[in-house]
Amino acid sequence: MVHVTRIVIIGGGPGGYEAALVAAQLGAEVTVVDRDGLGGAAVLTDCVPSKTLIATAEVMTGFDASYQELGIRLACDSERAISVDLGKVNRRVKRLAIAQSHDITQSVTRAGVTVLRGAGRLGAGGQAADGSREVVVASPDGSTQSLRADAVLIATGVRPRELPDAQPDGERILNWKQVYDLEELPQELIVVGSGVTGAEFAGAYQALGSKVTLISSRDRVLPGEDPDAAEVLEDVFRRRGMNVLGRSRAESVKRVGDRVEAQLGDGTVVSGTHCLMAVGSIPNTSELGLEEAGVKLNDWGQIKVDRVSRTSAPGVYAAGDCTGVFMLASVAAMQGRIAMYHALGDAVQPLNLKTIASNIFTDPEIATVGYTAADVSCGKMDAVEVKLPLRGNPRAKMQGIRDGFVKLFCRPGTGIVVGGVVVAPRASELIHSISLAVDNNLTVEQVASAFTVYPSLSGSTAEAARQLHIRKRAESES
Repeated sequence: MVHVTRIVIIGGGPGGYEAALVAAQLGAEVTVVDRDGLGGAAVLTDCVPSKTLIATAEVMTGFDASYQELGIRLACDSERAISVDLGKVNRRVKRLAIAQSHDITQSVTRAGVTVLRGAGRLGAGGQAADGSREVVVASPDGSTQSLRADAVLIATGVRPRELPDAQPDGERILNWKQVYDLEELPQELIVVGSGVTGAEFAGAYQALGSKVTLISSRDRVLPGEDPDAAEVLEDVFRRRGMNVLGRSRAESVKRVGDRVEAQLGDGTVVSGTHCLMAVGSIPNTSELGLEEAGVKLNDWGQIKVDRVSRTSAPGVYAAGDCTGVFMLASVAAMQGRIAMYHALGDAVQPLNLKTIASNIFTDPEIATVGYTAADVSCGKMDAVEVKLPLRGNPRAKMQGIRDGFVKLFCRPGTGIVVGGVVVAPRASELIHSISLAVDNNLTVEQVASAFTVYPSLSGSTAEAARQLHIRKRAESES
């Protein structure tokens, strides 16, 4: 336990509120300055809302698959007997997001944390003689107050990136914060951007019943992910009727009456009823007094931090998407916790990016952990891989699952598991066993010898490990 130390946290997202809980538990006097509501974009406009929307889309997809594959009959003759009330879906999305934010606020305040509504910035005076820093809080009523802190954590997140010639209007041209205001399902949705956000929304709206065109400036969807996984997903998208335009950069998007038109670099015009812009994000690091306080930013405006969340300015830490380290809520939360452990003199383990599990909530989901195929191909990690298609898994056959695989990477000599990819329904659940293996340096022999349920999708993980063991043994004997 430490003596009472003053901690001020600017931003109430996962990095901020998790840091606040840790600091309070360690005996600090903690204040969180938050502008929009605890939980931040992850809870209010991003992760929680999008995954709630996707949960509805999963039901729609599952129904279609059951109808076509599992012999379930409909008591009507229409091609698709179910539809979605998007207004009701979005009202549920918002209700759950607000409830989650309320729960977080209660948890934080019960821990003794003071929550101030307003915008915070570092004071212009820099570090005082006693090592403390000033944080100036501008309240919604126009008043300001000054706080002194022994350590400050910046956790201000990001906002949607906007293109000059494709400005969202909240009605027909939308960013990923505005889609939850729609009352009716877009008949023809253009999605600009094929990264994680674009792919998730494109797949979800396709499942909900929209006719979707996905515009990608790259060769394939999800250009930063495992290429085999991206290939599976793009094939699924096309089979389900999505129009995927690769190597097509949207130069502009404009409204034309009740429709929108996206003009591509080659002059092609794509028309639809709505357009979702998913072209990345901008860190919320301006007007915070960072550079005046000695906090260094990179060329994209992200805060530079080390593995214990320190910035270049003494006593100032940063966590979450505003650092650009790894844009996941789980990573933001870990960065925030690590910052407080370090600032308050507790035992701390630096952030290890190679043990982070991530998931893309498309259908099928794509989950990854550890070293990747790109790491192996560029020589960053010497590893061998096995990819086991799910179509041979007995449980997958029973459930009508035809798309997906389990892929494992291990070191050629020791057999230590260093990475993995799962493409499957609920891959976010299946990746955990591989995460444990990566985090604890387990060998393929150890993974293969652990019991799995028969029949189960997780059996493919054990089978992939067995095949890697056989390959490793054959290579050692040759």
